[in-house]
Amino acid sequence: MLKQRIFTAAVGVPLIILAVWFGDPWFSLLIAAVVLLGTFEFYHTSTDLTKRHPLTYFGLSWALVLALSPHYANILPIVMTAAVVISLVWLLRLSPQKKAFYDWAWLVAGVLYVGWMLSYWVNLRILEDGKGWVYLALLTTFANDTGAFFVGRAWGKHKLASAISPGKTWEGALGGFVSAIIVAVAISKIPVFFSHSLLEYWQAMLLGCLISLFAQLGDLVESLLKRNMGVKESGKLLPGHGGILDRFDSLIFVGAMVYYYVIWTV
Repeated sequence: MLKQRIFTAAVGVPLIILAVWFGDPWFSLLIAAVVLLGTFEFYHTSTDLTKRHPLTYFGLSWALVLALSPHYANILPIVMTAAVVISLVWLLRLSPQKKAFYDWAWLVAGVLYVGWMLSYWVNLRILEDGKGWVYLALLTTFANDTGAFFVGRAWGKHKLASAISPGKTWEGALGGFVSAIIVAVAISKIPVFFSHSLLEYWQAMLLGCLISLFAQLGDLVESLLKRNMGVKESGKLLPGHGGILDRFDSLIFVGAMVYYYVIWTV
């Protein structure tokens, strides 16, 4: 299990780093792939929805459009309005009356949870010094996850949220928190990443704290989803990690948080 986890990270992380470095279209294509696979896994937890393949395809398309919306933000209101109307009419036609709203709500939840939230990574990459901000957000999140995993595995005793995710501990959360701060400060001081945006040490430490907090919240939300749906993993695409949502759940909230941090404070 651990060997598979390390191997998957060893293959996947360099590919992500290269996509961030070269920017678009590669980075947007990476986000698009993650959104499509993640949204499919989200719908897969609801067997009622996945049995209706046209609805699944519509939700995947809608999530993809939202994920890439930073490239055409001026027409986003029209796209959203059309998608809401079409999806409601479509679901009313295909679903039994008592299930229509449930199916529509589940459809929209997947679009917003995966497509909309991950679109902030595209927003972040196109900012000034966007490459650096994405590296800082990504690598700090990965450091948080890694620190939480190994510290929790070695010394974890006190449960963080046993009703939602029995494997998470306060010791692991603290290990992730410290790891995130260290990596955030280190990356913020790499000149090639931040030619225009210079962070003071306290700012980098604050951002590391926030990234750790939002990463762990995102992880808990996905754990709650799996617990509610009665599944252990969102998928099996990534050996040692589970599915796309199992690996990228901690990034769901981080992209939006870092984006607003940058445009409001830097």
